[in-house]
Amino acid sequence: MTDDARPELRASDADRERIAEVLRDALAEGRLDMGEFEERLEAAYRARTYGELAPLTRDLPASAAPAPVSFTKQPVAEGSWASRIVGGAGTSSGGVAILSGFERKGRWTVPKRFNCLAFMGGADIDLRDADFADREVEINVVAIMGGVQVTVPPGVEVVVRGLGIMGAFEHPRDEGFTEEPGAPRVIIGGFAFWGGVGVERKAGKRALKGRRELRD
Repeated sequence: MTDDARPELRASDADRERIAEVLRDALAEGRLDMGEFEERLEAAYRARTYGELAPLTRDLPASAAPAPVSFTKQPVAEGSWASRIVGGAGTSSGGVAILSGFERKGRWTVPKRFNCLAFMGGADIDLRDADFADREVEINVVAIMGGVQVTVPPGVEVVVRGLGIMGAFEHPRDEGFTEEPGAPRVIIGGFAFWGGVGVERKAGKRALKGRRELRD
């Protein structure tokens, strides 16, 4: 928002999303801790006016309150949820770790269904910087005397439906969790025998650059 923009003007969903992107960048850079991030993010999605949004990023170096309303079509911000749900097939349909390990991390596309087998081995499935083939994706895990770690970014809804026998499927810590508009839903299911499936939330290195693109 420019200095002469009126704080009483109503904010749009795009305005709230731009503020959320600034907050996610600040979390990834260590400028905010998780508690501050979650508190400000919740306030951003509750905000109704520019005046409510502006204080949430005022103390951040990359601070940028929403620009005044424009009725021209805006480009989809690279890295926003709208750009990360890409459709089509995934870049990897699954992984197998038998007396070994595998990982899927960085920039990759999660298919609608990803199958994982870990037998006396380990797997690391990192979704923080990933794209998604669909608004809802499923990760099906079979862990036998092995372990699988699934890492998701803040704002993504996670549903855990797995069965553990002398093993466990752990749920992410969701205290203060706020689902972000447009974020995908990840369903984690399967079977763990003498094995474990862990789920955690962490901010990724992939900065959401839509705010910078729109500013430029």
